[in-house]
Amino acid sequence: MKRLGLLLLAACSLSAQRPLDFLNHNRPVLDAHNCYPYQGAWNDRLDRALTAGFPVGIEQDLTWGEDKATGKKAPVISHTTKLTGLEPTLRAHFFERVRPLVEKALAENQQDRWPLIVLHFDFKSEEPELLRAVWDLLGEYESWITTARKMPDPRELAPFEAKPLLVLTEDSDLQEAAFFGSLPAGAKMRLFGSAHTAAIPGKSNEERRLASSRMPPQKLLAERPTNYRRWWNSSWYPVERGGQTRAGDWTPKDDARLRALVRHAHELGFWIRFYTLDGFSPDEDKGWTASYNFGSRRAVEPRWKAAIEAGVNLIATDQYEDLAALLR
Repeated sequence: MKRLGLLLLAACSLSAQRPLDFLNHNRPVLDAHNCYPYQGAWNDRLDRALTAGFPVGIEQDLTWGEDKATGKKAPVISHTTKLTGLEPTLRAHFFERVRPLVEKALAENQQDRWPLIVLHFDFKSEEPELLRAVWDLLGEYESWITTARKMPDPRELAPFEAKPLLVLTEDSDLQEAAFFGSLPAGAKMRLFGSAHTAAIPGKSNEERRLASSRMPPQKLLAERPTNYRRWWNSSWYPVERGGQTRAGDWTPKDDARLRALVRHAHELGFWIRFYTLDGFSPDEDKGWTASYNFGSRRAVEPRWKAAIEAGVNLIATDQYEDLAALLR
């Protein structure tokens, strides 16, 4: 009877869990952007991220390729679908690399610290075979992975069953069908998608990006979380008109806009991620993306500090160590 009482108490605790608090008590986390090699270069990215401190987000871009060790098709990590043959598999690059960390965490069983790693998938292609292979691979490591039960009503948010890894993916309907829609009620979900945002008016990408900076947060994101869709993955364009490359000085107006977006996400019940906040000179470039560059450390640092103070859940950057130092 005593054991039954403890189990019932644990179940009540889970049911009362605030979903936002599950990720680092709803506090900011470094999200290591594009945390993988490019064509055999920048091989230290994952090691750098894993030594920056926990919890940490790890982004892995995926496409359908070949496991060179077996000669079989497999999910591989690449920024593009044009493959060179140097691309590592998801299994080798991420899962087997973090095995010692995860097994140590499971043995220590400090569940109040979980998840330690937020694994974020950015799919560069969506072949049915790729989606199935990723689902099956997650099944092999399910004992490491935070899950939640599929409820009969998709609007009912099941509590997370905590493990050291939390797996997120983005807003694709194809992925929702494969990773959620195909599951029977009661089955475990192994990963969680991002919210659909509103259609933004404009004839060109430039017009739509400018329009996003003027839209009220309530119009940018009107839907509430579902059992599957738990986070908002936002570019920086809704914060500052023109994004990173056209940003001027960080102003109180910019800060108020950022706080309004974060507050709206949290009031709805979504975690929020912003991508990607970099500030580097040409001689500091380590294979990073020019369109995400504010131009200098002096320019990006006030944005990092503002994102931390506003409570952005996942702050994406390529400068892992610099942001980690601010978070500490």
